[in-house]
Amino acid sequence: MNTQRAQTDRFRELHHGGAPFLMPNAWDAGSAKVLTAVGFGAIATTSSGFAATLGRRDGSVTLDEVLAHCRVITAATELPVSADFENGFADAPEAVAENVRRAGATGLAGLSIEDFTGRADDPIYSLSLAVARIEAAADAAHRNDPPLVLTARAENLLHGRIDLDDTIDRLQRYQSAGADVLFAPGLSDIGDIRRVVGAVDRPVNVLLVPGAPAVRELGAAGVARISVGGSLAWSALGAVADSARDLLERGEVTYRESAATARRLVQDRLTTLDRP
Repeated sequence: MNTQRAQTDRFRELHHGGAPFLMPNAWDAGSAKVLTAVGFGAIATTSSGFAATLGRRDGSVTLDEVLAHCRVITAATELPVSADFENGFADAPEAVAENVRRAGATGLAGLSIEDFTGRADDPIYSLSLAVARIEAAADAAHRNDPPLVLTARAENLLHGRIDLDDTIDRLQRYQSAGADVLFAPGLSDIGDIRRVVGAVDRPVNVLLVPGAPAVRELGAAGVARISVGGSLAWSALGAVADSARDLLERGEVTYRESAATARRLVQDRLTTLDRP
């Protein structure tokens, strides 16, 4: 089993390999093990996917629950794990820093901090506070032993602020504040993605969403990392809902063949991971 230091070193290296690496998001220990067995180089957590396992909406999970979840995921895989750490579970920079320090003790290789306040009436932190929060998070992440890879997220595009200039300005300021990776979820136009990549000097993560450019095109645009958010978790739950509806409404087990195939695949991979 790799040490946390080896994982953080490897995670940092992945961002500078000359081509984008795919970082899928796991929502529980089983999904983390399967994604590891499939062959990815690193995985992330997903706030919405984890909340769904608790029967809750995204944004309703507590700090202590997320820290416990991070321990579960890091224990389930030898791969580097980056946490979707939402807004750091605090407004004040010093509180964000303390929470980052607590996250560092869970075995993570990295984590992300977003500038979404969690308040519908005022969704994005003011620029000065947002920068101070990233500066505090970066200091805590880099003082961790071993140093963590900090991703700074500009959330404008997810919350009705379709202002690419402001988004780029925020990413540039987060870079200056010490962020290692930059991320503006909601980007899907290749021209906008090229603008973002060209405007900063840090690796850029892009969320792969329906209608987004293909992985090869994102690589050509200079994207360093590609994640999927809660998509895999929701796809899994969607399959459950479809199969359950078939059973309830038609009394049919049309899912039998696909379920058997999936079970064999998963069980084989989980067993493989458990072998010495």
